[in-house]
Amino acid sequence: MGGSLPASAGLKRVCVMSASDRSTVSSISDIARLAGVSASTVSRALAGSKMISLDTRTRINDLAREHGFQLNQMARNLRLKRTNAIGIVFPLGHEVSQLVSDPFFITMLGHIADGVTTRGYDLLLTRIMPDDDGWLDMLVNSGRIDGVIIIGQSGQEATLRRVAAGYNPIVVWGDTTRGQGYCSVGTDNVAGGAVATRHLLAGGRRNILYAGHADVPEISARYDGFLAAHREAGVEPAGAIPAPFTPESGYKPFIDHLAGNPTLDGIVAASDVIAIAAIRALTERGLSVPDQVAVVGFDDVPLAAQMSPSLTTIRQDLREGAAQLVDRLFRRLAGELCDPIVLAPQLIRRSSAP
Repeated sequence: MGGSLPASAGLKRVCVMSASDRSTVSSISDIARLAGVSASTVSRALAGSKMISLDTRTRINDLAREHGFQLNQMARNLRLKRTNAIGIVFPLGHEVSQLVSDPFFITMLGHIADGVTTRGYDLLLTRIMPDDDGWLDMLVNSGRIDGVIIIGQSGQEATLRRVAAGYNPIVVWGDTTRGQGYCSVGTDNVAGGAVATRHLLAGGRRNILYAGHADVPEISARYDGFLAAHREAGVEPAGAIPAPFTPESGYKPFIDHLAGNPTLDGIVAASDVIAIAAIRALTERGLSVPDQVAVVGFDDVPLAAQMSPSLTTIRQDLREGAAQLVDRLFRRLAGELCDPIVLAPQLIRRSSAP
């Protein structure tokens, strides 16, 4: 049958294309002509902008698929001078075996992703094991991101300071240090280490070990708090061991230490993962937690409340921390200056050190 359907049929307007039309669709202007809208409307619709109605977006995307047309996002980004992507970086100069699947990283990443994607941006997730000082320069100069959130300072403080001196949209989760030159968000790690230690000392523990990497600023600050609490109490600490942040690697230093220190009665761990490795080692040595050795972690990742015994720990408010990181990054993108934020730690009492 020939002819066209009457308007009273109640169907949406459709575009009937000739063979020559199909062969000449090569630009946004072509799609705009076929859809009966402006080129800017097509550009926004193909980019998913909610400024364009859902019906119009759907119609334009259907046309684009029908004719095999894809928006040249790179060219569009160059024109707009933005990528609509935020880099999320985990620098692991201190611990090459630590994975993004670490419970702390996963928890923090989830909260950051919620904040970034809600603002209409994509994430570029990168796990960096720095082998030179240029790794951050390469990322911020790559043209792939509009800004970057660094999760943890690792051993990269000098690199962070140098790059931040010439690149504004950068924020860092970690410890605040004098003259750092970049916007940071983090917990008061000195106070957290002191709170954990005071809790064990108040429970009568007098032979307390600290476990964590000394060359990571956040972890070193927690150790400073550990030492300060001992000085306040007039008690000598049992020492410190450089426990890695992975369950398997973290387990062996505790086994080795316990072999020569049978009188240990408390452990302050620099992370919950390290604390879990400590409890495993203590159990295998036949030592009861918390009766013989009490253990306090740091972070309060979701796993801490689920293990047996449940883990007493220092809570970092990761949800609030992530929200502050995202807020400050977008404020930096808008040209604002932002002061560092230091969040208060909170002792969460559970079975490992009641």
